[in-house]
Amino acid sequence: MSSKLRIIVTGLVGLYPVGGVAWDYLQYAIGLARLGHDVYYHEDTWSWPYHPIDKTYTSDPSYSAQYIQEFWEQYAPELKDRWHYLHLHSTSFGMSLAEFTEVARTSDVFLNVSGACIIPDRLSSRCVKIFLDTDPGYNQLMLSERFAWSENVERWCDSVAAHDRHFTYAENIYNADCLIPKVDFTWQTTRMPVVMDLWQRVASVPPPQNGAWTTVMTWNAFKGKLIYKDVEYNSKGAEFEKLLTLPQQTNVPLSVAVGGVKAPLEEIATAGWKVVDAPSATLTPESYQKFIANSRGELSPAKHVYVAMASGWFSCRSACYLAAARPVVVQDTGFSSILPVGKGILTFTTQEEAIAAIHEVEANYTWHTTAALNIAHEYFDSNLVLSQLLDAALSSGGRHD
Repeated sequence: MSSKLRIIVTGLVGLYPVGGVAWDYLQYAIGLARLGHDVYYHEDTWSWPYHPIDKTYTSDPSYSAQYIQEFWEQYAPELKDRWHYLHLHSTSFGMSLAEFTEVARTSDVFLNVSGACIIPDRLSSRCVKIFLDTDPGYNQLMLSERFAWSENVERWCDSVAAHDRHFTYAENIYNADCLIPKVDFTWQTTRMPVVMDLWQRVASVPPPQNGAWTTVMTWNAFKGKLIYKDVEYNSKGAEFEKLLTLPQQTNVPLSVAVGGVKAPLEEIATAGWKVVDAPSATLTPESYQKFIANSRGELSPAKHVYVAMASGWFSCRSACYLAAARPVVVQDTGFSSILPVGKGILTFTTQEEAIAAIHEVEANYTWHTTAALNIAHEYFDSNLVLSQLLDAALSSGGRHD
């Protein structure tokens, strides 16, 4: 895609102003700008933002607005005047509402990452609206079953349908073993883009010899039961519990940064994990990178729904570990037929396989770190991922064959 496009990218950084969330969404905007497009970040979730220091939702948007501004100033100053945070659909930060409305009126692409935001008023009629599903399985089951326990589910489903293109992180969605319902949408596949030069400094620093294998996770269970064809699908906690006693089977230090509510922190610590508070340990984009830099690699399960439905989902966070030249040992969700595994990325389905994978990496550590970084360049570089996404979205029909 060679022509310059005016693109609006959405996200959840104001809603959840913590390091991992910032990197998940804002690399989309930076990556598209690096491709030469006219890019703006917009957030309008109509929700109270979470304050990670006070650990509560708040009606005060000032922390979130400042957080977004500081990210641009530090990592992409060329975008520092190109963001619009609309608090509770009424109060603008960054750009004025009038300025953003003019951007929307003349836009070519509205990239709604995670379906996070309301489609703006006065969006150009020729604008291609892209829904990007980053939570596969959960979103399709919500579209299919329209669970009554989900607030505003009908409005959300109508919003998804109002988009012109539908992309998903479920890269296995059209293979026979994937159980995710298609729900009458044509899904095109994509993955997390990483702006590689922003991770170059981290990748150049070797991890400490006695560093832990780590991950960052949110424990939150779903607000209700996620049932499809008489099978209940669960969140990440259910899969982490299968690894609970893993520290007792190895001398390699293991650490988990946990956020969310109702996590059994004492039980996890008693089992031998070092437990840290995720919002505190990874509060800023810089501290998130530092947390990864101090890791030997990532050890992480996936949400049960991703695994059980063979989605092919691969973690945004794991992509960042790879870009930092940190190997990842992660639960296979069906991506092993799509991404290279066995070096840099090692997969497991059982606790025993996870232990064996960690020991394999430690025995050939430099080889695996080199492989991890190579995979990041080859499969997650924002130049490649975002060029492919735009090409697919703007081709005639943008359909799945």
